[in-house]
Amino acid sequence: MSGADGPAVDAARVIADLRELDRRTGGAEGARRVCWGQTWREARGFLGELLAEIGLEPERDEAGNEWAYLEGETSPALALGSHLDSVPGGGWLDGALGVMAGLGVLRAWAAAGERPPLALALVDWADEEGARFGRSLFGSSAFSGSLDPSDVLGLRDGGGISLPDALAENGIELDRVLEAGSRRESLAAYLELHIEQGPVLEAEGVATAAVSGCVGAERHRFVITGQASHAGTTPMEMRRDAGLAAADAATRIEAVAREHEGVATTGVLRLEPGVPTAVAGRAELVADLRHPDAEELAAMLGEVREIAADATDARGCRLDEELVWKIAPTAFDAALVATALEASRETTGSQRLIASGALHDAAEVARVAPAAMLFVPSIGGHSHAAAEDTSEADLTAGIEAFGLLANRVLGALAA
Repeated sequence: MSGADGPAVDAARVIADLRELDRRTGGAEGARRVCWGQTWREARGFLGELLAEIGLEPERDEAGNEWAYLEGETSPALALGSHLDSVPGGGWLDGALGVMAGLGVLRAWAAAGERPPLALALVDWADEEGARFGRSLFGSSAFSGSLDPSDVLGLRDGGGISLPDALAENGIELDRVLEAGSRRESLAAYLELHIEQGPVLEAEGVATAAVSGCVGAERHRFVITGQASHAGTTPMEMRRDAGLAAADAATRIEAVAREHEGVATTGVLRLEPGVPTAVAGRAELVADLRHPDAEELAAMLGEVREIAADATDARGCRLDEELVWKIAPTAFDAALVATALEASRETTGSQRLIASGALHDAAEVARVAPAAMLFVPSIGGHSHAAAEDTSEADLTAGIEAFGLLANRVLGALAA
């Protein structure tokens, strides 16, 4: 039934869709929807089934993003969405909540038998997580135009498969991905619902929050080359141990984050030959640095580079560095953020405004179009893990607030 702001979203149906997605592509060990793989394709197949129920058929763009359009009184469209892909063993809500909530908005208008005042677009961005190749926000950055295909040409996964080959397996040509930007002209604004992925909202007892923007991030791969040698016959003082150089750097990088009140993670450390009986001759360390202030983020990177060089030199090793990915701190559209705060307040009484420490497709879209987000709490702050969860009450509140936000924005854009 339609109210003054348009038809209300059926939150219970959205949650049921999320649980069915989890049944098909998750389980006790977590979500298995790593992008470009078979289970991710199965998740998209399920989304196609749900779209077919309201007479819509998805379209895939040149970067692998999937779109579905509900005709409105006019255009361009208000886009709603997030991503279905997950990290290995990830949570049932991360990304998927935004896609299914967006679908819920389209379903509400279709069920009401009314045209929305503006066309609605549902989008499932491809490879938001970057879990397989280390390059986050792939599809949305191709859409925004910030992706340089030459920067990702040499990326390989843990099994040695190249990104271009993984894309080709899914019918995507790397040299054509920027053509996804042709859809920018048909987009008026973008909204996204997401779990917080941190402990703040739950600790404050807040059911929903508007998001002011996303932090900046720098992700760099440091390759340290020493000399592989026998663990029993190489004296300690004669070793060029790349593994210990990387470990030394990793522990000192943590201190940089604390000093600058940012965050730093060394979540990848690979050693070669990687056996107990050999000194590591090669180490690969990936550092992920994040801060809401661009100058502080740059200072963190400078210090991390000095640390990596010092740790490498101290053990007689060589250092090489490669940029994996970076994004500047991003503020969302002020008017949309104000509307998100209004929808949050009217639905749950919350006036909380929060900056996101996690990265989202909305940050890439914000480069080229007005964008905003709503958050719901994460129990225990858990995310990127099977333990990720949000109470049904908070999910319901967030979905309803998101529906109100979408309808308010539709009315404002069409006015």
